[in-house]
Amino acid sequence: MSTLHRPTATTAPDPVPAGRPRGVRGTRLRAVSGDPALGHGVRRLLVLLCLMPLLVILAYQAARLLPRLNLPVCYGLIVLAGTIVTLYIAYSRYEDPAEGRLRVRPGPDEHFPALSVDPGVTFLLAVKDEVDGIEACVRSMAASDCPGVRIVVVDDHSQDGTGVVLDRLREELGITVIHLDANVGKKHALVRACELADTEIIAFTDSDCVLAPDALRRCVHALTTHPELGAVSGHCRALNTESGLLARVQDVWYEGQFRVAKAAEASFGSVSCVSGPLAVFRRDAVWNYLPAWADDRFMGAPFRFATDRQLTGYVLGQRWTGAALKRRYAGSPFLAEDFAERRWRVGYVRSAKVWTDVPARLGPLLRQQIRWKKSFIRNLFFTGSFMWRRGPGPAALYYGHALWVLAAPVMAFRHLVWAPAHGALFLTLLYFCGVVLKGCVWGLAYKIDHPGDTRWRYRPLMSLFSSVLLAWLLPYSLLTVRRGVWSRGAA
Repeated sequence: MSTLHRPTATTAPDPVPAGRPRGVRGTRLRAVSGDPALGHGVRRLLVLLCLMPLLVILAYQAARLLPRLNLPVCYGLIVLAGTIVTLYIAYSRYEDPAEGRLRVRPGPDEHFPALSVDPGVTFLLAVKDEVDGIEACVRSMAASDCPGVRIVVVDDHSQDGTGVVLDRLREELGITVIHLDANVGKKHALVRACELADTEIIAFTDSDCVLAPDALRRCVHALTTHPELGAVSGHCRALNTESGLLARVQDVWYEGQFRVAKAAEASFGSVSCVSGPLAVFRRDAVWNYLPAWADDRFMGAPFRFATDRQLTGYVLGQRWTGAALKRRYAGSPFLAEDFAERRWRVGYVRSAKVWTDVPARLGPLLRQQIRWKKSFIRNLFFTGSFMWRRGPGPAALYYGHALWVLAAPVMAFRHLVWAPAHGALFLTLLYFCGVVLKGCVWGLAYKIDHPGDTRWRYRPLMSLFSSVLLAWLLPYSLLTVRRGVWSRGAA
């Protein structure tokens, strides 16, 4: 990994302090109106007005193409409609659970035990061969302003000097370091660390991340304020944007994946992936399922990916899958205390900022995307089996996204291979126009959130890159899904 300029633990790279609203979306409509319900209604109306041009395009194209409706046409219209709906939900319904009480709360028939006012937190990290970046990560963990935090770092048999750095940090910062004699993989390493966690809250981060000092505290506050939340995700951006165009493109893409996609899911309390850069869980929501997480198998082989998605799935689906999982691992020490299976909600804390090294070269990026697509495939068979039970909103977002991912390679082949081979170049042109349109829409959403920031122009490039190249990785990931090695690296 190349040496990068990293922000200190007390100086975030974001010029706007965590939690401070920006642009149109940050307007405090409640304060202006004096009536929260009226302010919420005004916000919905403004979002609808902003989306009106897209609605007009959708209505016009649907009316024009209805007589020649076919699979590619349906796919294009569905993608555009899905984009509009997702943007509307994210901007009109999402509320940061760390910045106030959520409007939509559980009914009286649902009980969620309250956490302590100042709950203890165990902050966990597993690392393997990250000697260049591990110190910045651990120092940002130690600089957290969240009270009552114990940091536990597991060195999963690193061979590059990572262990030496950790031992030095242990003496300086008072953290707990566990050195493993053999490589066991990320999930098993983290479960080893969990054996030391006797706190009400368990938090995770990744070894290539740097956290804002208040990030963990905001997530903990969200959990203590809203007992129905079993887990929350922070908000992640790219740390190494100065390393090249590819990193800057991913940075803008990350912003949309969190600010829009996760915000929409969080509006229904059903975030499908509490992402690894900052994942914070109530102990009673995940403790009994850690053995199943470490021992996860898929297609007859151990599955070492899907760390974030799968653990989130145990929180979302334990009402329907928890009892069976507990019986399967009844002899585990993690089952000595039996926690009730609840219909937990899973949220997203936009004001909890964290930055991660993203792949700066094509090869590492493709390997990362293959890991993520394998995780998507595996998780589809687990979370996909119960998400429909969580209500029409979460189901539509989850299965709609799954349908888009599964159809992407088919549509890429149809428009980029079949159409040119049959002389239908206009069809290929229309495909590219649709891809660029979608990228521009997501880019404009970025611009609204970050007025004056010109990086929104990178978002259409990510849409083109995803459609032309990344879509083809899904079939390959499926064919090699049983092959898995835990490795990182953003260089």
